[in-house]
Amino acid sequence: MKLSTKGRYAVTAMMDLAIHDHEGPVTLADISNCQGISLSYLEQLFSKLRKFGLVEGVRGPGGGYRLGKPASHISIAQIIVAVDENIDATRCHGNEDCHSGDKCLTHELWSDLSDKLYSFLDDLTLASFINRPEVRAVSRRQDTLASRIATMFPPRMAASM
Repeated sequence: MKLSTKGRYAVTAMMDLAIHDHEGPVTLADISNCQGISLSYLEQLFSKLRKFGLVEGVRGPGGGYRLGKPASHISIAQIIVAVDENIDATRCHGNEDCHSGDKCLTHELWSDLSDKLYSFLDDLTLASFINRPEVRAVSRRQDTLASRIATMFPPRMAASM
C-alpha cells in the first residue's frame, strides 16, 4: 500500500489547521504558505473534508476554515478516507479477484494488514499529534519561516483538546 500525496497533504493540512484552530479561522493561503501545498490543491481537499464534516468554512472578513469537530474526535483514518484515499494493501481492492478472477494465495495476509493499518490510523487523532512537543516545535519553525503570526496554545489548553 502506498499513501498518495492526496492523503499525505490532507493530513498535513488538517494538522496545521488543528494547531492554529484556537486562533480563529485559518485561511488556506496560510496553510499553503506554511506547508508548501498548492492553494488550488488545498481547495479540492477541503471541499472533500467539508463534505465529511471534518472542517467548516467561515465566510466574511477574517474567514477561513475551522475544525468541524474537536481535534480529539478526528482520526487520521477519517481524514484519509474523506479525500478518497484507499487504506487497502490488497492488489484487488478487497474484491477477492486478484489472481485471474479468484482470490490469490496471499489475499488474507494483505487483507489482514489493511485491517490493522486502518485500525492503527483510526486510533490516532489530530489531538494526539498536535500535543507532541516535537510537532509543536516544527510548527513554530514553519510559522516563523512563513512569517505567520501565531501564538501556540498554552499547555493547559492542549490538555483539554
